[in-house]
Amino acid sequence: MSDAAAIVQGKESEFAVPTGVFAETVTSVEHYTDRLFKFRITRPASFRFRSGEFVMIGLPNAEKPVYRAYSIASPSWDEEIEFFSIKVQDGPLTEHLQKIQVGDTILMRKKPTGTLVNDALLPGKRVYMFSTGTGIAPFASLIRDPETYEKFDEVILTHTCREVCELKYGQELVAEILNDPLVGEMANGRLRHYCSVTREDYEFKGRITDLMESGKLFSDLGVPPINPEEDRGMICGSMAMLNDTKETLEGFGLVEGANNKPATFVVERAFVD
Repeated sequence: MSDAAAIVQGKESEFAVPTGVFAETVTSVEHYTDRLFKFRITRPASFRFRSGEFVMIGLPNAEKPVYRAYSIASPSWDEEIEFFSIKVQDGPLTEHLQKIQVGDTILMRKKPTGTLVNDALLPGKRVYMFSTGTGIAPFASLIRDPETYEKFDEVILTHTCREVCELKYGQELVAEILNDPLVGEMANGRLRHYCSVTREDYEFKGRITDLMESGKLFSDLGVPPINPEEDRGMICGSMAMLNDTKETLEGFGLVEGANNKPATFVVERAFVD
């Protein structure tokens, strides 16, 4: 689609797509729970992004569509764009987004951005990707990117949810990666997935910050406690989780970085609804 405004056919009426926006087609939808689902859309030929970045998306269902920041869950080489979303019944966007079907139109702004990219971290031995809920999305992109394994010897993805059923997206993803023809060989023995839940009995239970501070996370993984010489961190989740995990990492001596100033950990502050 050109930069000029275009017309797409919505469910109820035609909609003018403004300059700076792609109008893409939903290619698949999968619902995991009554709170979580993923969907994939076509990828514009001109769209470029770095694994771990986010983009603003919306629906052609209003004169002025509501846009929200969504981390891109697919890697930069993928032919489609994948998103992993929560469902919010009264959410300005997700109330409607959760009802999409194959063939529907998604609006996507053309400029991706974000701090959860490999370039924002200094080289290290081990990278921790700390996520809660749909915060796993940018890491779903990064753990499928060969560059991640070229930069770090060990990749530890932690995913904390309220209930066991909410872990399924990440569990399926990691299983697929280990058999992936592009990154499977690189990921085998180097990608580690640590799941925990907070509201049900499970092998690993508790908030990730508590598991770090008690030392249980490190003993479970068989690795030394985090240290700034070897370890790097990335954080994506709720605001409370971001603040608490940031404070914990700083307690281990890590320093927050950014695209223009790489350091030992980074935080993503883009949210859905």
